[in-house]
Amino acid sequence: MTTPTGHEPQPPALPYGTPDAPRIAVHGQAHLEVDPEIARIGITVTARGRDRRTALDDLTRRNTTALDLIKTYGDAVERLETGAISITPELTKHGRAERIRTYHGRVHITAELTDFTALGELTTRLADLDLTRVDGPWWALRPDSPAHRQARQQAVHEAVQRAREYADALGTTLTALVELADTGAENPLPYPQAPGGRMRSIAHAASAEDATAAPLDLEPQRQHVHAQVNARFTMAPPRL
Repeated sequence: MTTPTGHEPQPPALPYGTPDAPRIAVHGQAHLEVDPEIARIGITVTARGRDRRTALDDLTRRNTTALDLIKTYGDAVERLETGAISITPELTKHGRAERIRTYHGRVHITAELTDFTALGELTTRLADLDLTRVDGPWWALRPDSPAHRQARQQAVHEAVQRAREYADALGTTLTALVELADTGAENPLPYPQAPGGRMRSIAHAASAEDATAAPLDLEPQRQHVHAQVNARFTMAPPRL
């Protein structure tokens, strides 16, 4: 006969309770609708030239113009990034020899703004630049937004309230929390990137005769935040 050491593995807890400690399993969820915190726009600057150097020089100049314009908005721009850059030759469609007809240059820029008043003006001014396309805006919340915490807390409160209502219907009370888990916590999915809203594209070839365009009146799209939890409680044995 062996003496227990106190370190033997304990049997796993069953998903159901016992007559002395019945369990309640509930689901809690929350849905919030809040204002966005950031807006993203995509800027595509293009250039075309008969030779590579001309296309590259024009692309460099237009890219600098766009970046300098965005930077004039200071703290309203939270993030500014340059993406893919390409210089692509276009071949002639006729003839056996491979002859280059022209070169196409393109550079992508992404800007994130927190001042939505400045966003409308900046979007219009960027679209007014020569051979410049603007896509967006995409509205979003920051990953650490307080709205996410608020939704999680509301989901937990709903789970507790629902469990109490079940216990109250049986004439008893909750005694302990056994488990609390995010829905899908066992197989977590990558954090989703909210698309924000409908994509808009604006492209404009500016000329000397063009008057200054009025700023766009942009209405921020409300963001939907969801949270779901599963919870298990024990309760005092009811009298049935």
